[in-house]
Amino acid sequence: MHEKRKRLGTMRALILVGGYGTRLRPLTLSRPKPLVEFANKPMLLHQIEALVDANVTEVILAVSYRAEQMEKELGEEAKKLGVSLIFSHETEPLGTAGPLALVRETLSSGDEPFFVLNSDIICEFPFKQLVQFHKNHGKEGTIIVTKVEEPSKYGVVVYGDGGRIESFIEKPQEFVSNKINAGMYIFNPSVLTRIELRPMSIEKEVFPDMAQDGQLYAMELSGFWMDVGQPKDFLTGMCLYLTSLRQKSPEKLYSGVGVVGNVLVDPTAKIGKGCRIGPNVTVGPGVTLADGCCVKKCTLLRAATVKEHAWLDGCIVGWRSVVGRWVRMEGTTVLGEDVIVKDELYINGGQVLPHKSIAASVPEPQIIM
Repeated sequence: MHEKRKRLGTMRALILVGGYGTRLRPLTLSRPKPLVEFANKPMLLHQIEALVDANVTEVILAVSYRAEQMEKELGEEAKKLGVSLIFSHETEPLGTAGPLALVRETLSSGDEPFFVLNSDIICEFPFKQLVQFHKNHGKEGTIIVTKVEEPSKYGVVVYGDGGRIESFIEKPQEFVSNKINAGMYIFNPSVLTRIELRPMSIEKEVFPDMAQDGQLYAMELSGFWMDVGQPKDFLTGMCLYLTSLRQKSPEKLYSGVGVVGNVLVDPTAKIGKGCRIGPNVTVGPGVTLADGCCVKKCTLLRAATVKEHAWLDGCIVGWRSVVGRWVRMEGTTVLGEDVIVKDELYINGGQVLPHKSIAASVPEPQIIM
């Protein structure tokens, strides 16, 4: 009897990690996107830690490929956090709603509401508040909404005073609202009766019906929000995240010599003399910055090397890549894993596939195969 009651109180979350991460290539050619480090932590771990903080004890990952690597790497982290990870494999892409039907048994085995998240989102995850807000209105679902500057690029959410959603408008031509779906939801298990086991979109096929039935509410997100699924947004998201870290836990930021603004440095990184680092830089484990480097708005992933007097602005340098002396890189350049850029080159907006050696400048944005 006691065991049954314990099961009923289990808080669960489903994270949609189905995609191939094509928008974040060339990094995702080496690692599944949820494992790419954002601010020195696998992207997915930011979400899992925040869920654990909101008393979630079971996290279901809806995956479609390369799950072995995720199971191996996340399994250890999950153990440390005391959360059990369940991998749900889809053999065909099931969209954003189908994956819920695939794990219907698990999700409907309790009476607690469960979270559903898109895996590319970085923000100050307000999961405890979300549970409270959801239980207060007592209806079937709540979605988190966030304010954006250009609502015409998104689907916007129209809702009344108490948060009850009236309608969704895809890419509105004139202004109706500047609140968009932030890709984080909480549902009562009853929502599962609306979902079939087939490729199905939660946004287009499930939400409109829920709204029509008066069963869907919006909770506004405070603080920053970013979908970091592509390089430009990944770097913007990093800037926002570091700003938030400065407010919340400034002790985690680096304050060594030559630092400007918000910089995150793994303790195992080596930084040479006369460097200028920041604003908005993340330096991963085992990274080496030689003397006289200038690095701003960049993420340097594990074991990357930047040689003397290189100048980097707005770049992601992949694992074990080497940037030569006096190199200048800018314009959202992304080096995949184990790329070598020879000395004295200029790279502007290059996306370089793993294991390449670059011996000539790249003055115009292009993909280097």
